[in-house]
Amino acid sequence: MPLEFSAFEKYNDLKSEFFRILEQKQVYTVFQPIFGLKDGEIIGYEALGRGPADSPLHSPVDLLKIAEEEQKLFELDLLFRKKALEKAGSSGFNKLLFINVDPSIIKDPNFKKGFTRDMLLEFGISPKSIVFEITERTAIKDYQKFCEVLNNYIEQGYQIAIDDVGSGYSGLRTISEIRPHFIKIDMDLIRDIDNDQFKQSMVKALISISENSSIRLIAEGIETAEELKTLIRLGVQFGQGFFLQRPQAQLPVVSEKSKEIIKDFNQVMNNMKSFSHDYHYIFDLIKNDQCFSVNEECAVIKKYFDQTSCSGVCIVENHYPIGLIMRNKLDSQMASKFGYSLYSKRPVSLIMDKGPLIVDYYTPVHHVANRAMARPQENIYDDIIVTKGSHFAGIVSMQKLIEYTLIYEKSYAHELNPLTSLPGNTVINRVLQDTITYSKGSCIFYLDLDNFKIYNDLYGFENGDKIIKLTADILQNSVKTMYPYNSFVGHIGGDDFIFIVESEQEKYPTICQEIISVFDQRILEFFSAKDKEKQYLEDEDRYGTLRRFNLTSISIAGIYGHLNKLETPESFAQYIASLKKQAKKVQKSSYIIKEIPDHPLSLI
Repeated sequence: MPLEFSAFEKYNDLKSEFFRILEQKQVYTVFQPIFGLKDGEIIGYEALGRGPADSPLHSPVDLLKIAEEEQKLFELDLLFRKKALEKAGSSGFNKLLFINVDPSIIKDPNFKKGFTRDMLLEFGISPKSIVFEITERTAIKDYQKFCEVLNNYIEQGYQIAIDDVGSGYSGLRTISEIRPHFIKIDMDLIRDIDNDQFKQSMVKALISISENSSIRLIAEGIETAEELKTLIRLGVQFGQGFFLQRPQAQLPVVSEKSKEIIKDFNQVMNNMKSFSHDYHYIFDLIKNDQCFSVNEECAVIKKYFDQTSCSGVCIVENHYPIGLIMRNKLDSQMASKFGYSLYSKRPVSLIMDKGPLIVDYYTPVHHVANRAMARPQENIYDDIIVTKGSHFAGIVSMQKLIEYTLIYEKSYAHELNPLTSLPGNTVINRVLQDTITYSKGSCIFYLDLDNFKIYNDLYGFENGDKIIKLTADILQNSVKTMYPYNSFVGHIGGDDFIFIVESEQEKYPTICQEIISVFDQRILEFFSAKDKEKQYLEDEDRYGTLRRFNLTSISIAGIYGHLNKLETPESFAQYIASLKKQAKKVQKSSYIIKEIPDHPLSLI
């Protein structure tokens, strides 16, 4: 009983402290920046409320618990919100501001009074800068009514984010019902994601949802370099966390250190898939950045179309794209009976498409093409709007998109080995150069077949080609199964292959053992029963002497460490050749992996 009385007494103390904080408005706001994980630019800030630094209710979690218990959640939320807007407004705010809102609060009729346009105007902030971050501390019981409330705010220009996806109530149903502008991936999914293939697969599924919709992903709670690197490799668009920048009392400027780290990691990741269509971004296709205000008269836009060759223009409000008007649609409207007199002096918002296809600056071209072709038939040839950090960046026409796709597919085919369809030497040299220059956590492997020439002489080149294809399939399957998002496989030519993985060095032997195990089992399918029983081949050497040769096997040589000491792909070729000779001394499938010494070329 004394313990219960003590706990009750303590709660009363906290309750008194809570009401003192609420009455005296002693909460304050800190801001944590949200970074673009392609370019390191800040796209917005999450506003985080705090109690007084010297108070037992400094933590927002503790404050919210008491507020919920005392049915003062709305009052505390309103105080947090006002403090955040006041501070952001006084800082010349021009980014997105993410404000946490509980579902039970946003449905409250009083919420409208606490979040009117007048209130935002007081602090000089546009509704289009505000993102309601739905924090599901309580379950949403009536999605229909909740979505009706949200749609009211969306129509006013506000955006919606679902917080803590992957934890608690924030599941697929919430995403499906609300169709938010942003998904924030819970930090539980981000923690140690670099070492957890299952978490990587879950995030990849969210990325797939993002790529096929207009929803953008934000990873929360990034705390290590490896977590950041993995998220960049997977393709998450935005991120926040202590590793990038801690919350600060003032709106932080772009951290040059964080920006450089993000750019460096992108360069490292690009070297793994630089041959892939995943690294051909839509921003390369932007044709123009001309846009018009939502209040612009139709006659002005008609005149612009008459003076240019562009097919469409973006309609914006405070730099945010809200619509698209195509030349043919405007011409059709104004050419109708009384059309010119009806529309020429009226705003373009009356006839613009309010639901155009909008994609992020760093969306891969082939993803944009897929989404564009999935549009309704009447919109399939409409232009595509490109944004960068939610602001309008430019427009891409379907003609440009189709032309680029055709040219790319043609050039991409030339870069593949015709026998195995793996990237050939042009791509390999590019990937090698990037890996040697930038990568600090990769191992480069060189693989070739032993006694392959004798097999070709005895069984013929057609069967030899089948073994080459088998080797390519085994490499591709083994490497991509173990390292689906951080690996590269290429075919140098003949029986020579290269593969690169990014992982901890203690895991490098595992991939070699897997490849050898599968190869040694599958290769027996290509020998006669007699040769399999003997376990060797017989043929004359160049001098006419009958010799025995072991059955075809593979040798793998790998190098890791300070790869930049090799300087060029040619230096790599020399050094890896010396290691391969050591591996080939073993009369069966084998591998050798070495760390680059301080003076690697001295060993050649």
